[in-house]
Amino acid sequence: MVKIRVYELAKELGENSKDIVTKLHDLNITVKNHMSSISTEEAEKLKQSLGKKQEDTSIKAAPKQTKGGANKNQSGKKGDKKISNNTAKSPEETEKFIEISPNITVQELADAINKSSAEVIKKLMLLGVMATINQEVDVDTASLVASEFGYDVKVKEIKEEDLIPEEVDNPEDLEERPPVVTVMGHVDHGKTSLLDAIRSARVTAKEAGGITQHIGAYQVQANDKKITFIDTPGHEAFTAMRARGAQSTDIAILVVAADDGVMPQTIEAINHAKAAEVPIIVAINKMDKPEANPDRVKQELTEHGLVAEEWGGETICVPVSAKSHEGIDDLLEMILLVAEVEELKANPNRLATGVVVEAKLDKGRGPVATVIVQRGTLNVGHILVAGLSYGKVRAMMDHAGKRVKNAGPSYPVEVLGLSDVPEAGETFTVFSEEKIARSIVEKKIHIKKEEIQKRKSSVSLDDLFKQVGEGNIKDLNIIIKGDVQGSVEALRQSLEKLDTDEVRVSIIHTGVGNITETDVMLATASSAIIIGFNVRPDANTRKAAEKESIDIRLYRVIYDAIEDVKKAMSGLLDPDIKEVVQGRAQVRATFKVPKAGTIAGCYVIDGKITNSSKVRVIRDGVVIHESDIDSLKRFKDDAKEVVQGYECGIGVENFNDIKEGDEIEAYTFEEVKREL
Repeated sequence: MVKIRVYELAKELGENSKDIVTKLHDLNITVKNHMSSISTEEAEKLKQSLGKKQEDTSIKAAPKQTKGGANKNQSGKKGDKKISNNTAKSPEETEKFIEISPNITVQELADAINKSSAEVIKKLMLLGVMATINQEVDVDTASLVASEFGYDVKVKEIKEEDLIPEEVDNPEDLEERPPVVTVMGHVDHGKTSLLDAIRSARVTAKEAGGITQHIGAYQVQANDKKITFIDTPGHEAFTAMRARGAQSTDIAILVVAADDGVMPQTIEAINHAKAAEVPIIVAINKMDKPEANPDRVKQELTEHGLVAEEWGGETICVPVSAKSHEGIDDLLEMILLVAEVEELKANPNRLATGVVVEAKLDKGRGPVATVIVQRGTLNVGHILVAGLSYGKVRAMMDHAGKRVKNAGPSYPVEVLGLSDVPEAGETFTVFSEEKIARSIVEKKIHIKKEEIQKRKSSVSLDDLFKQVGEGNIKDLNIIIKGDVQGSVEALRQSLEKLDTDEVRVSIIHTGVGNITETDVMLATASSAIIIGFNVRPDANTRKAAEKESIDIRLYRVIYDAIEDVKKAMSGLLDPDIKEVVQGRAQVRATFKVPKAGTIAGCYVIDGKITNSSKVRVIRDGVVIHESDIDSLKRFKDDAKEVVQGYECGIGVENFNDIKEGDEIEAYTFEEVKREL
């Protein structure tokens, strides 16, 4: 809907802003002041009501005399402005148009409208705004000042990606570059062993003393060609990068143990790689074991959309053994083959851009970032911006710990000289001057602050219908975690049947077990909500979800989950009652008390436990019982509440099967006022 500000409308009609506000109130159109906005329909309604008066305005204004006898409209500046507003704008006036950024200083505004800063400050003082030459003014104030000088204003929305313009390379400047490979898979399936096997076969022999300098990424040589491996802690980091918009990987290697098959984390890795739209090569590891069964692995992979080439599909499967080094050369050959098909190219003759793989604060060396150059060449002495940090590259080390002066496309290096530690997954860009780099970082920080203030872009069931109405959402992405596979499948099938004309339900990942930080990362990257059935997130996962504004919904009854999603999609979800977690206690010992049953000796690890709390008993991330607190004691005395860091005795109503290591989560329900 097109909106117009009251003061702009007043200017167009040649009327006083206050009079227009009064007339709008007479027409039952509510506005706070002359800075408020109204719709074009409401503006049209006002114009119609003023129709007759508008025709008479110039006639009534003409006879008005000043004390000296002169017509005010002929000699006074204000009168001139009024007449010009009631007539068509001249071509010169129509061209008086400026575009301003949301955070504009008084000096920048003065330059934009070709006035002195003193004139702008004077105008601001008349508006009741006291500002110095270097002070920032908000968009509304800047627009009002500009309009006073006869300028139309358009606000330029600055996004972080707009600060650094995208430079397009000429196809003839592109040269072949090595592929960047990430290794993913289930824990204990041999990711690290496989990386070590590749490294020992191809890298270590060339390093001084055979010691590998671990910098998070390294290169190997195969068939006279190079391959860059990102040695990250699995798919969490992989998704963290994608969540920040950094497409750092060209090929994903999925490691699956031949004796174990596809496991929950394997499925997660597949979903992450598919979401990133990168080619997947399956390395079937542990082929040296007698119980190895590669056909079973291929069979299980087909259930997740990965069909082996020899079975008529497109997925390359390579049998390997990290222990005996069998199949390592075949795997490297396949990587080079896929890279050739993908036609990976980059322009090395330009200022570098790339991605931060990992970063840390070193006591002796300061902020240290491991980066992979994606385009251009990075040299020592270059000015580099990575996320919210910048600096001059003082030194660079390659994966072998050897100092290098430059790094081309797909080359991993450790960089020293940044002002701060950037986040893993941030993109970096090289600039010609430090002044430009500093100003870009300052603008990025400003944008970040604004984003935090108005942040709630993530999907939540509460505002789903509103976002659909605004056209923001077409697919509702959902991650389902449950205590058993049967429940997860039942919930998945039920939710997939809820598609409407406006919203399509898309289940991007399902799994058995408690909700983890990996799920939150995937939800962040895919703008998804997480539905937990009979499972709970731990404290760290909760904090990660809060930080990323991810909506986690927890249910004990499948029907409730289906109803909530259905209501959200119909715009009927009523978030009046909200569950609030008060605290968590860990069971350290149990005591059997006559008549009272089993009492849990607990240590409160987070928040507080009150004697009126509702509680749930959690064992290995799965809820096994829910009820009220029967008794809460500190030593032998009854207690109203026990806070974090203290021990207490908890009796759970109608439940005596408490064991050491269980967690007791205290919660309550709060009524939340719904805001429209």
